[in-house]
Amino acid sequence: MDRFIEKPFSPSLFFRNRHIQTTFASLHLRAAGQNEMVAAAEEAIVSAGEGVRLLGYYSRQAAGKSVGTIILLHGWEGSSDSTYMQTTGRFFYRLGYDVFRLNLRDHGNSHCLNEGIFHGALTKETVAAIGEIARWQPDLPCYLIGFSLGGNFALRVALNQSNHPIFNLKKVFAISPAIDPYKATLAIDNGPTVYRRYFMAKWKRSLKIKQQCFPALYNFDSLFRLTHLLSLTEAVMAWYPQFADYRQYFSLYTLTGDALSFLSMPAFIFMAEDDPAVPVEDFYNLPDNPFLHLSIQPHGGHCGFIDPFPFGCWYERQIAAIIEATGEK
Repeated sequence: MDRFIEKPFSPSLFFRNRHIQTTFASLHLRAAGQNEMVAAAEEAIVSAGEGVRLLGYYSRQAAGKSVGTIILLHGWEGSSDSTYMQTTGRFFYRLGYDVFRLNLRDHGNSHCLNEGIFHGALTKETVAAIGEIARWQPDLPCYLIGFSLGGNFALRVALNQSNHPIFNLKKVFAISPAIDPYKATLAIDNGPTVYRRYFMAKWKRSLKIKQQCFPALYNFDSLFRLTHLLSLTEAVMAWYPQFADYRQYFSLYTLTGDALSFLSMPAFIFMAEDDPAVPVEDFYNLPDNPFLHLSIQPHGGHCGFIDPFPFGCWYERQIAAIIEATGEK
C-alpha cells in the first residue's frame, strides 16, 4: 500500500491550521468567479433501482470533446452545490471531463423524490446510480471522487466492483473518508462546538424538510430538542426498524480492519493527520492491498488541502496527475 502518492501537501505556515483548512473547504468564497461547469449543468434524475430516484447535475463537454466522466459524491448534509463539489467539478471540467454531481438521497433538493429517509448504509442504490451514470458514456473512462461520507460511499462502490462491476469505472478517490462513522460522530460531538452545531443544524433542517414532504409518514418534532449527533442518531433509529440499534447501523458502513482487503480496483485515499472530524488512527492500520493507495499528510484539515490559499487545491492536482499517468484518457 502506497503511503504517499505524489508531491506532499505543504501549505504556508499561516494556512496550515486545521480549522482554517476545514472551514475554507466549504466557504462560498472559493467557488466565486466564472464556473463553466455550473453554466453547462443540466438537472438529471437517476434511476437507482427499486423505484429509488436520485437527483444530480450533469455538465457535458461539447459533443465528442470529453476525455472522460468525473462523478462527484458530497459529504453528509452536503449537496451537489457544496463548495468543494463546485470547485473540484470546475477544475476537472476545465481539463475536458464531463462532470456529474450526484446528490445522495435526501440531500440537495431531493427530499420529496423518495419516501424512505436517508441513512449511511444505502450502498445498493448508490452503486446502482453510479453505474447508471457511467453507462451514459460507456466508451469513456469514468472516475469517482467522494468527500467525507461520500468518500466512504466511494470506497464501498469500489468494494462492490467484484459483485456489481461498472466496467468503465477506472479509479476511485476518497477525500477525508469517514471510514468509522461511530468515531467520526464522537469526534464531532466532542470537538469544537461550532462543528457540532453546524452539522446538527443541517441535519435538523433536512429532517424538517422530509417531514414536510411526507407529513403522513414522519413526525420528527420530538428530536429537535436534542443537541448532540450521537443522541440524535440513537433517537432516529426508531424510523429504521431494520437496525437493532445505532451500533449495528454504524457497523454496516464501517471500513476499518480488513474491510478494504477485498478491493479489486484502484482506490486512492487522501487523509490529513489533523482532520478534526475523522480520526486518523484507523488509517495506519488499513490492510496491505495492491489496489489500495493511501496518502496521509500532516496538514489539510477535513476535505481541505487548500494551496495556494484560498483558491488552489492540492488533491485536485494529485488526482489529475494520477489519471494522466495511467494514460486512460
